[in-house]
Amino acid sequence: MSIDSAVVLAAGEGKRLRPLTKYRPKPMLPAANRPILEYVFDALIDAGIDDLHVVVGYEGERVRDHFGPTYRNRTITYHTQEKQLGSGHALLQAREALDGDFLVVNGDEVVDAGLIRAVVDDHSAGDVCTLAVVESTDAPMYGAVTLDGRTVTALIEKPGSGSYRLLNAGVYAFGPSFFSAVENVEREDGELALTHAISDVIDRGGHVRGVRTEGMHSEVTYPWDLTELAATLLSDGRVDEPEREAGVHVAASATVADGATLFPPVAVGGDVVVEPGAVVGPDAAVGRNSTVEAGAVVRRSVLDTDTRVGANATVVDSITGQGVEIGVGAAAPGGPADVRVGDRVHEDERLGCVLADRARLGGGATACPGLLVGPGAEIAAGVTLRRNVGENAEVQG
Repeated sequence: MSIDSAVVLAAGEGKRLRPLTKYRPKPMLPAANRPILEYVFDALIDAGIDDLHVVVGYEGERVRDHFGPTYRNRTITYHTQEKQLGSGHALLQAREALDGDFLVVNGDEVVDAGLIRAVVDDHSAGDVCTLAVVESTDAPMYGAVTLDGRTVTALIEKPGSGSYRLLNAGVYAFGPSFFSAVENVEREDGELALTHAISDVIDRGGHVRGVRTEGMHSEVTYPWDLTELAATLLSDGRVDEPEREAGVHVAASATVADGATLFPPVAVGGDVVVEPGAVVGPDAAVGRNSTVEAGAVVRRSVLDTDTRVGANATVVDSITGQGVEIGVGAAAPGGPADVRVGDRVHEDERLGCVLADRARLGGGATACPGLLVGPGAEIAAGVTLRRNVGENAEVQG
């Protein structure tokens, strides 16, 4: 059937991505060298959706300021979730603005336009819900689906184990009656979850259609997922910058010195400067207005906007926030490493260092693999950093 409207859920914080999400919502983190949410909007528009609704909440002004009232000449209508009370509650904020059947997608997951089109094409006026299902070995870790033909028989949230191979891809088409299902579902820990409302529809005998499809579907849960996502996008050429040679994407306004080396796949954003002797790539994305000074090496890393990498510095398997400075001869070597996120240690993850917005790694300093450095933190010259560092902390030699 024809669907013109989509609701993008972009109100979440992404606590497991801290410190990168300290001052911006998860959908505004970089997928390669532009925000995840841009990819979501592109997929919707490419799939024929013209009426865009976005539910914002945590640091929502970052979304409004970046996109403004339109994107690719389509109007964006913003709705605000004042308290983070679940994905179902977020959807209810857009209820009064919708007329007829509509799509819902997560604002923090990159998906294919083809996957969205498949859901639209299969959804019918008699369906309360239609959702995209993809085959994935990650299904037990996220949201598993069981099917009987083309009918969804169960949604299992993060089963953790088992033989599940079908994953809920987070792309839905709903009929107007679904709002009542959301309102009537029982809250868990004070939250209304979209998936719980869908499960309630199934339990009450309503028809939920599952569309088995192929196409990209990303899950960004932890910092190291950003480098994995960037590598996938770069490998597929899913970047805006023109292709200078095979796998080498460089913005027209970027300056790459003759003596610099770009190893594909790599993306260099607008107004970036790459100085002589610098080596960038493979699997590296350099955000707008950043500088990679002479002799520096940036490999399998995501540098957000306004990052400066000093001469002869080494950055591997790492992620920077905005406005980060890495000093001359500093090093953030790659993983694998044990990474402490909150009160949990994740073993053998491929992560160099996370330097959040405006953090500074001093000249000659070394950040051991797997460390998280908070916004505004200052790591003095020559220091060997062996532990996570909080916001605005100062670490002296």
